[in-house]
Amino acid sequence: MNQKKLFTNLFSFLVIILILLPFLTSADNFLTKIVENNSLYGFVQTNIVPVEAKMMGVVLSPFGYRYAYSPTNSTIVVNGTNMQITWNCIGWQSMLLFLLSIFVGLGRRYKISSMFIAVGIGILGTFWVNIFRMLFTVVLAVDAPAIFRVVFHDYLAAIVTIIWLFFFWWFSYSYVLEENGKETNI
Repeated sequence: MNQKKLFTNLFSFLVIILILLPFLTSADNFLTKIVENNSLYGFVQTNIVPVEAKMMGVVLSPFGYRYAYSPTNSTIVVNGTNMQITWNCIGWQSMLLFLLSIFVGLGRRYKISSMFIAVGIGILGTFWVNIFRMLFTVVLAVDAPAIFRVVFHDYLAAIVTIIWLFFFWWFSYSYVLEENGKETNI
């Protein structure tokens, strides 16, 4: 029953996100200014953003993209196209949704060791989904008309996170999480 509740909640998150997305996109600048007054913002901007920006360059380079990163203003340049990467781009919303889903998806009926493995897979997966989401946005900015980047960045990126969470929980329930009292044969 816990699994059904989680997938129902994920589907509800998807519906709420789709309903609120136009309003959230409109209010994004206002919300950004509120968060930027928090001291955590500075830590994320100076320590996490550069690492993720450089990782994007490592992934793009083998595909023939020329990549440069400027830490002074958090700007990346890909094939001559300038883009700013900020704390708001790195996927904290996805990580928050993942952590919320943990509270619903895990229960006492699973072995602690399997829960740690599932959470580890979830954190790493959410991190990489965010990196590839940013990469896709960059590739659209460089290789496609601006409307495609805007639509993906502002609307479809949130749906990518929900799809990841559906996949993650299906995988965890099917292959990772072990119920207490059940023997596993390896």
